[in-house]
Amino acid sequence: MSFRSPAAVDVSPDVVEIERALSRIAYLSSRVRQHDRLMATAGVSLDRAAVALLRQVEGAEPLRLGELAGQLGVEASHVTRQVQQLQKAGYVSRVPDPDDRRAQLIQLTGEGREAIARIRAVACQGMQVALGEWSPEELRRLAELFHRMVDDFVAFGEGRAAEGEGAGPSGGADSAGAGA
Repeated sequence: MSFRSPAAVDVSPDVVEIERALSRIAYLSSRVRQHDRLMATAGVSLDRAAVALLRQVEGAEPLRLGELAGQLGVEASHVTRQVQQLQKAGYVSRVPDPDDRRAQLIQLTGEGREAIARIRAVACQGMQVALGEWSPEELRRLAELFHRMVDDFVAFGEGRAAEGEGAGPSGGADSAGAGA
């Protein structure tokens, strides 16, 4: 396995600032107090890992457990335990995979959809207030750039996995910017 030291990669000062901003956003959005306030306002009692899992299922359901673990970047055993808890709470269900009856797919229940909708509504309301001074064009452009960045991070991650964790694909993000 080859690894390029961050010192060996020329990094744009803008990329450094983007990484710093993403780190701050990740920290601020993952604080326990912030999560607890979000859950209280939404009227939902879920931990951060459960919310992340439900959001992922919502975006691509139904999913096999292995696919879900891969998308979340965690071990399958972690997802299995989390899915079992969410199933007991009535937020997800398991259904047979129509392509392979031995496998099961995870999908949201009505209660799971309602919980995610309430969480998203509260989160979006808070974001709307925080970005209230931004013009519609600035908001549209930021959303467009965020989606592009995420797509590039995903492509970079898939390229790294395909290349055996070596250097990123040509023309993609470099190793300093993709870890955020």
